[in-house]
Amino acid sequence: MNIRLVLNILGRVLIILGLFMCTNFIWVIVYHEPTFWGHFYSCLITLLGGIGLYLCSSIHLKPSLGLKESYLTVTFAWFVISAFSALPYLFTHSIVGFENAFFESASGLTTTGASILNDIESLPKSILYWRSLTHWIGGMGIIVLVVAILPMLRVGGYNLFKSEATGISYEKLTPRTANTAKRLWGIYVGLTFIQVFFLLLGNMNLFESLCHSFGTIATGGFSPKNDSIAGYSPYIQYVIMIFMLLSGINFTLHYFTMQGKFRKLTHNDELKTYLGIILVTGIIITVVLARHFNLGIEEAFRKAFFQVISIITSTGYITDDYLLWPTRGWIFIFLLFFVGASVGSTGGGIKVIRLVVAFKSFYVNFLRLVHPNSVFVLRINGEVVDDEKVSNILGFIVLYFVTAFIGTMVMIFMNVDAWTSVTAVLSSMGAIGPGFGSIGPTGNFYLIPEGGKYFLTFLMILGRLELTTVFVIFTGHFWKD
Repeated sequence: MNIRLVLNILGRVLIILGLFMCTNFIWVIVYHEPTFWGHFYSCLITLLGGIGLYLCSSIHLKPSLGLKESYLTVTFAWFVISAFSALPYLFTHSIVGFENAFFESASGLTTTGASILNDIESLPKSILYWRSLTHWIGGMGIIVLVVAILPMLRVGGYNLFKSEATGISYEKLTPRTANTAKRLWGIYVGLTFIQVFFLLLGNMNLFESLCHSFGTIATGGFSPKNDSIAGYSPYIQYVIMIFMLLSGINFTLHYFTMQGKFRKLTHNDELKTYLGIILVTGIIITVVLARHFNLGIEEAFRKAFFQVISIITSTGYITDDYLLWPTRGWIFIFLLFFVGASVGSTGGGIKVIRLVVAFKSFYVNFLRLVHPNSVFVLRINGEVVDDEKVSNILGFIVLYFVTAFIGTMVMIFMNVDAWTSVTAVLSSMGAIGPGFGSIGPTGNFYLIPEGGKYFLTFLMILGRLELTTVFVIFTGHFWKD
């Protein structure tokens, strides 16, 4: 195990995190806030910690990164940056208690969007900015950013890339992993600033435009407003809705679209299923809301599709309290907790493609039973998927539900009610944010017990790395030579 390289990469990660943290000073100056020293100590500790790790591990460094080191690096990195990202909350006294600050920072970085805050608007603007910026840092992945600027990793960089960006398509955009990471980050930055531009056109100020764009493109959901997006104009809601939809699409498809390869879109089974689920669910809920609340078609359409897109992409922004909807309306929202966005997007959840493969697998097996002498194969995007890949996907889905069940039992044993426990676990693992019960759209996680907050934080990181990257380091085989 090349521990020296693991520490070296962790040092670089902290340095990058510290540089991001320094941008908080912009808003300290703009809004004349008395939080300078809190941010100063946060930046200083993070940068010194990163520089110390980097310098101490650079001596006789062998840049050879295997799969084991990649899993270890990525898992440790997410826990470490979550801890250091909590420093601005603590040093500015914006959040009391490490468990609360750690929960909030991990929720931001994993793009979960779950919060312990009761009055968001009372916080300093620099903290609200940092809160949203953690979304943007974690959305594409800080490790992917490190890979983009670390050509020294060579082949090992691809292992590191896959270990964190487990949702990213394994179809490399370029032969070099670093170039692939750069292109993905380029698309990510581009979408962010395009959304900022359109929000500014809707008379949203620059600060709020940045915060909401960070939360949208990263599918995070932190808003500097107590009522999330509900208080903004229909134009603003439609802009955010569209960019949430785009962020839930595989980023490699955005790249192919820029290259004029539209055939990649029209022949993509996941994209068609993703859009189909949104369309069908949105129409059903539109009809339910229009009839139950006697709303106009446009308003019912906007409320229905905004919540549907927000939940399926795991963004978590809200414009309406779906707990007040009739049962046949919010039950569809609950079912979307089990879907998730597309592979290769910034969204969380099980991912649409895995469900597509699972249902196609069941159908193919049914055909084989009915016609035992015929040959049937499972195809995705026109290509045959071998049985081993199908088995791995089905295994992941089973592991996901088993983990969710065990997680729910743990929360119940901590005296959290069953309904809140189920949705808190699903929300944390799927990076969704709001849930049901006391953690609904208008609630928060403040009343969750201290142990529960630490446990849900673990589930956030576990879900962000799609289970196996974290679970594998707890196996005996991982530590054997």
